[in-house]
Amino acid sequence: MVRDLFVNLAFEDLWLNSFVIGVATIAADNFRKSGSRVFFLSCVSASISGDTGVIHVLESEADLEWPLSKGPNPPYMVLLESSLFTRSIMMKMKNESNRVAGVAVVVPNTSPPEFSPHTTCPNENTGVYSDNYGPNLAHCNTTVWNPRGNGLSYEEFDFPVFSLKEDNETEFIKQCYLDHNRAVNGSAPQYPLCAMQLFSHMHAVTNTPTCMRRNDINFSINPEMVCDPLGDYNVWGSIRPYNDTVFGHKENESVVIAAARLDSRAFFWEVSTGAEGSVSGFVTLLAAAQALREVTHAAPPTRNILFAFFQGETFDYIGSSRMVYDMENGKFVIDLDNIHSVLEIGQVAVHSGTNLFLHSDPVSRRNNTVNDENLVNNLQSSTAGLGFLLVEPNVSQPLPPSSLQRFLRAQPIPGIVLADHESAFNNRYYESFYDNAANLNLTYPSDLSPEEQLEFVTDTAKSLTDVATVVARALYKQAGGDESLVNTIKADPKIVTQMLYGFLVSSNNSWFQAVMAPELKNILKPSPPEYYVGVAMSSTPTRLVQYLLANLTGAATNLTQSQCMYSYLWVQGIVPPNSTERDSFCVRASVRLTKAVSPAFELGEYASKDYSTWTESRWKFIKARIFLVASRDLEMLTLGVGVAVLFTSLLVTYFISTKADVLFSSTREPASAAY
Repeated sequence: MVRDLFVNLAFEDLWLNSFVIGVATIAADNFRKSGSRVFFLSCVSASISGDTGVIHVLESEADLEWPLSKGPNPPYMVLLESSLFTRSIMMKMKNESNRVAGVAVVVPNTSPPEFSPHTTCPNENTGVYSDNYGPNLAHCNTTVWNPRGNGLSYEEFDFPVFSLKEDNETEFIKQCYLDHNRAVNGSAPQYPLCAMQLFSHMHAVTNTPTCMRRNDINFSINPEMVCDPLGDYNVWGSIRPYNDTVFGHKENESVVIAAARLDSRAFFWEVSTGAEGSVSGFVTLLAAAQALREVTHAAPPTRNILFAFFQGETFDYIGSSRMVYDMENGKFVIDLDNIHSVLEIGQVAVHSGTNLFLHSDPVSRRNNTVNDENLVNNLQSSTAGLGFLLVEPNVSQPLPPSSLQRFLRAQPIPGIVLADHESAFNNRYYESFYDNAANLNLTYPSDLSPEEQLEFVTDTAKSLTDVATVVARALYKQAGGDESLVNTIKADPKIVTQMLYGFLVSSNNSWFQAVMAPELKNILKPSPPEYYVGVAMSSTPTRLVQYLLANLTGAATNLTQSQCMYSYLWVQGIVPPNSTERDSFCVRASVRLTKAVSPAFELGEYASKDYSTWTESRWKFIKARIFLVASRDLEMLTLGVGVAVLFTSLLVTYFISTKADVLFSSTREPASAAY
C-alpha cells in the first residue's frame, strides 16, 4: 500500500530554520541578541531522498515519551493536532531530533483561544529604536507588543514540519496508525507498520551571504540558483499624478503619505491569511482612498496625498525601507523633504472597546524635532457622529511595529500609527494561520449564496467603514482641503464588505473579476489570496490592490484596449444582463508599482545590519506518501534469501557454462552409404 499526499511545508524549512548542525545555535543567538540578520536562509531541511519515519499520532504531551524514548522503531513521523502544536512540545522534539523524522500538524477548521508563532517583539532590530535612538524603548523594554508570541517561527528544526488539512487524507493517516502502529498496554506494535515519507529537499546553504555567493558562482550553461531574495512590488498612487520618469525633489511640493502593509506570514506555507494583521489595514486605506475621490476632484487640497501599500513589512520592513532608500537616492518621484506627514493604518478590526489609538514617536516629540499635534487634532475631530473616539496612549511608549519607523530612521517626520490596541496587540493570532476571517467575526447567514454573501454588509464591514471615513476626513484636512466639505466625505460600506469578502473568503467573485485585467483573471481563486511576500514578484495581493486602487480612485475612459497604456489599466468589467460578453473598459489612474526588494541586495551587502537580508531557498517539490514497512528481521531475512538466491543462480550459471559442451552436445548419426 502506497498513498501520495501533497502537503504544506512550514515556512521555517523554506528560509530560516533547519540550519546545518553547528551553525544553527550561533545563528539563532546572533539573531536574538545582536540583531544580526545574516543567518536567514535554511539549508537542506530534508534529505534529497526524503525523510521517512514510522507514524505516531500524538494524543497528549505525556504521549511524547513513546516517540522520544520508549518507542522501539525510531525515527518517528509525529502527527499532532493543532492544540498540541505548542512551543513546549516542539522544543522537546527538537532536543531529541535523532528520533524524529518529521512533524505533521493537523490544521483544524476552528481556532484555539490564542496562538502566535511570532516573537514577542516583532522586527525589533530593524525599526527606529536602538542604542543610539531611544535606547530605553528599544527591544520592547517598555511595551511587549505581542505577549502571546512563542517564537516558534524563529526556531530551527533539524526535521521538516508540515501541515495537513482536517479532511479525508488526515483520517486515512490516523486510521493507518490505529490499524498498524498503536501500542496496546505499552507493548510494541507488530509489523507491518505504517510509515510516512516526506520530500522537502531545499537547495540553499548555511546563510544568506553564503547562498548569494554561490548563486554568483556558475560554471554551467544552465546555472541553478539556490536561493532568492524575498521581495515583490509596493503599490502606490496619488490624488494628483506624478510623472513617473522624473525622480527626486519636487520644489514647492508637500505630500501627506497614507500607508498600510500588504503582507503577512504564518508558520505554514500557503496559509498566511493576515486578516487583522494586514487586511484590516489596507482595506481601510483603500476605502478611504475611494471616499476621497469625488471631493479631491471637486476641491483639490493644497497638498498631495500619496497612498502607499508596502510589501514585505513582516520581514524587517522590506517595502518601506526600499521606498525610503529610493527617496534618499533620487530614485522615487518625491524625496523625504517633500513629505509633510505620515498616517499609517495598522491593525484596526479587533476592538477591545470603543476607542482606537493614535501612536506617535515619543523621542522626536520630546526633542521637538517634529510636531504631530496637527495630525492628531485632525484625526480626533473627524470622529463626530461615528460612535468611537481616537485617543493617545496614557503612557509614553514607542511606536508599535510599523513602516513609519523606517521613515523616522532616515529623518524626523511627523507621523501617526492608527491601531485598535493601546499597548499589547488585541490580535490573539498575530502572524499565524488562525488570523483569518473568523478572527474578524466575518460570518454570513447560512442561506446566502456566494453572490449574496459578497453584497451582505457585515458588522465588521460597518466598523471598518467608520474607520475609513475618519481616515479619509483626516487626510483631507491634513492636506489642506476645504473644511466645509469634510463632513460630506463618507466611505462606502458596500465596497468595504466586498473587499473583505474578496480578500478573506473568495477572491474569485464577480466584483474582483470586473476590476481585473483579462490576462490576470486566473489569479482569482475560490479561496483567500496568500499574503506571504514570496520571491515571485507581482503576487496576487499586489495585483489585486493595484487594480482596486486604480478603479477606486481613477476614472473610466473611452479609450480602446490598444490605446490603454502607460497610466491606464484595461479591466474586464461586468457582464451586463442578457449578455455573455463582459463590458470591458479603460481606467485612467495614477497608480504605480515600485520594487519592494531590500536595498541590501542592490548594494551587495548580504550581511547588512541596516536592511533586511531575508532570502528563500529553492526547492523542486513538496509531497508526502504513506506505506507499510516490514520488520527489520523480515527485511534481513528477505535480503538474505535474495543474496542466497543470487549466489545459487551464479553457481548454477557457472556450472552450466563450464559443462555446456556436455550438457548441450548432440550425437551425430553416421553418414548414409551410397550404393
